[in-house]
Amino acid sequence: NPFTPAAASGPPLNVWEDDHALYVEADLAGLDPAALDVTVTEGNQLTIQGERAAPDVTGAVWVRQERPVGRFTRAVTLPALVDADKVEAVYADGVLKLTLPKHEAAKPRKVQVRAGQ
Repeated sequence: NPFTPAAASGPPLNVWEDDHALYVEADLAGLDPAALDVTVTEGNQLTIQGERAAPDVTGAVWVRQERPVGRFTRAVTLPALVDADKVEAVYADGVLKLTLPKHEAAKPRKVQVRAGQ
């Protein structure tokens, strides 16, 4: 069989931020949300781990297999510290959506300027 399945790799990510939070979207079609593990360590290290089961094609011969299968890990350093206790993760329509509220120390602060004497 000249065909070799693609090795498992991490999902593509979109990451953006506003003054209050960082937001991450990961394409993870066909996964069981229970098989996902999302962690935040050191305040700004995001890791997404999971596993995509290989499809059962008993009695058939693969022609092309481009969707990765098996375990994967995707780790990224976030551009700001986040409050790990308040991270929200929702998986819908094959997309994992994370909301990572910024730690108070990372939020912009308005500084009042006083008139000099």
